[in-house]
Amino acid sequence: MEPQPRPAEELWRRTLAHIPSTFGRLVFLASLLNVNTGRYEHHGLSMIFGAEEANRALRQSHEEAFLTWLSLQLEQQKADLELHFSTLPAAKKTLVENWRRLMPYRTAVPAWASQAQRELFESNFALLLKLLWSELESLPEP
Repeated sequence: MEPQPRPAEELWRRTLAHIPSTFGRLVFLASLLNVNTGRYEHHGLSMIFGAEEANRALRQSHEEAFLTWLSLQLEQQKADLELHFSTLPAAKKTLVENWRRLMPYRTAVPAWASQAQRELFESNFALLLKLLWSELESLPEP
């Protein structure tokens, strides 16, 4: 009999492997956090492994995705963010403009992140959006 996969492996195989960017995985995992309970919730994983194991696997995966993003060099983060933007149903210029104003990327930071990690994440993001905005503004109008 083949051993049952672990929750984190199942999450990767069924879901995360299909999200092309590190930042996209980070956003997805952050979206599974119930801010009222402080627990991660995923119906499919909970059905297979139970709510506690699902929560643990999602928390671990969120941590790994966040630390992976932070470990990328700025150029790699920029390329990854552009890949993420390419999967969204809005023009890149609209996305950059709104993200600069509304800062939705802040919700991707796990609650356990240190102040230094949070500041690094947010300052890198602000710089990335500024770079992308400069590039978009220098393009000729279509």
